[in-house]
Amino acid sequence: MGKDGTQTKRAIMDAAERLVFLRGFAATSVDDVLSAAGVTKGAFFHHFRTKAELGQALVERFARRDRAHLERNIQRAERLASDPLTQLLVLVGLFEEDVESLGSEIPACLFACYIYEAQLFDERTLNIVAEGLQAWRELLRPKFEAAIRHCEPQRIASADELADLLLATIEGGMILGRSHRDATILPRQLRQYRNYLELLFARWIPAAAAGLVAVAAEK
Repeated sequence: MGKDGTQTKRAIMDAAERLVFLRGFAATSVDDVLSAAGVTKGAFFHHFRTKAELGQALVERFARRDRAHLERNIQRAERLASDPLTQLLVLVGLFEEDVESLGSEIPACLFACYIYEAQLFDERTLNIVAEGLQAWRELLRPKFEAAIRHCEPQRIASADELADLLLATIEGGMILGRSHRDATILPRQLRQYRNYLELLFARWIPAAAAGLVAVAAEK
């Protein structure tokens, strides 16, 4: 372990995150975390004064990773396509690829876990959850605004609604996947969301399709 305790702290947080995904926060005790991480109680309390402090650190880390992942995929979509509609279609396809690369593993969201047990957390921790979810709307809003502006949709839809729907598709797909123990549900739901975008912007799809062919050739 590193002299600064970084590796020990990471081991504690990694073990705790796995247990929270499996059991929930309330059912995960400090002793459970110690056993799973292979560390002593003294090591735990050197890094975290309480279980609540660990819980806040977990969601702060998750929020940073989640935002960074979204930003990377947006940047990849921008490199692969020039027009806003094609970028969005590529972006959803990148999320599909990410999930399919996990194989039989079904992803989970720490934000959802905390919302289900909101009574266990203080306002600061719940604000981190809210801000993490809001980040999806803020980062995706410019893309949807550009698509709506340049490619008139068939039905009335706001940029925020379309961004929220993508997040709802991902969160709901994870819940269904875990409920049914089926890793194919989330990527299939993402494909349906992509179908919805194609129908919404149907009159512009021929141009977007040409863009997707070019993206496939680059990849």
